[in-house]
Amino acid sequence: MLAPATDDPLARLQQQHGRALALSHLVAAGLDQLPLPGSGRTLARWQRLAAVAAHDLPLVKLFEGHTDALAILAELDGPAPPVGSLWGTWCAEPPDARLAFVADGGGPQLRIDGTKAWCSGAPSVTHAVVSGWNTAGEPCLASVALDQPGITVTGNGWKAVGMAGSQSVDVVFEAARGIQLGAPGDYTRRPGFWHGGAGIAACWLGGAVGIATMTRELSRATEEPHRLAHLGAIDVALAAAAALLRESAAAIDAAPGANAQALALRCRLAVEAAAEAVMRHAGRALGAGPLCRNERFAHAMADLPVFMRQSHAERDLAALGQRVLATEGSPWPL
Repeated sequence: MLAPATDDPLARLQQQHGRALALSHLVAAGLDQLPLPGSGRTLARWQRLAAVAAHDLPLVKLFEGHTDALAILAELDGPAPPVGSLWGTWCAEPPDARLAFVADGGGPQLRIDGTKAWCSGAPSVTHAVVSGWNTAGEPCLASVALDQPGITVTGNGWKAVGMAGSQSVDVVFEAARGIQLGAPGDYTRRPGFWHGGAGIAACWLGGAVGIATMTRELSRATEEPHRLAHLGAIDVALAAAAALLRESAAAIDAAPGANAQALALRCRLAVEAAAEAVMRHAGRALGAGPLCRNERFAHAMADLPVFMRQSHAERDLAALGQRVLATEGSPWPL
């Protein structure tokens, strides 16, 4: 589906500045038309996300945001996306960067003001699903077209080396126009919220698989037992995480309307642990050479930890622990 990345200087330039073009090619080819979560083919959706992630993590950040926006629009009966449009999903809610939604006439029309942080792909996408707060203090969602004078994409808000290609900057809204999606509270209340959260784990797994694949290829000529042991540990970590994702996709499809919070948290935390193990073993297996001389490997090793910090770490573990306590009977049947 995707050509392998190379260390060619032109390819590096295209990777840095051409991910929007890559996303537009994926959209033009119809590869963004993924099965909706819970539609009976959730695993196929996650497999596509993982495949893009194994190729390029900043690209899958844009691709996942685009496909998540399409899923939200479908679930909440939003407007049909214009042909060829590129979407972001901007729903982070730091306390110092929130949007105010004010009803603007009849129907679902809104006026939007404020600053939105962590807007992945903002310099490149054409539309976005954004979260904000209405005058009653309720959380809401809106779809916005970005080609309007009330929206300014800034260069602020991103200093990291890892995931630099995701272009996750701040966007300022000043009397911008949007369309409300669903009712207040629907973003987190809908079943698709946790389905999408589990889908992020598929992206992380794909990134770990990309690192593991490079580690295997760089190890083909070796019989050194410690490197082989590291490869074995990588295999164990990835096989267990992949099995959990397959099981979870089947569970979502079997009960698409059920609360999938515990399932999603388990997927995210298990994949995060597996990916951290892969990075640890890959670094120890290969040493400093690829980290310093193989640009694709070095980028992947820098990108994946930043991407995975979408996890809330111990807070998510505690939330999962609460769900475990609330489960009747054993939560761990074989």
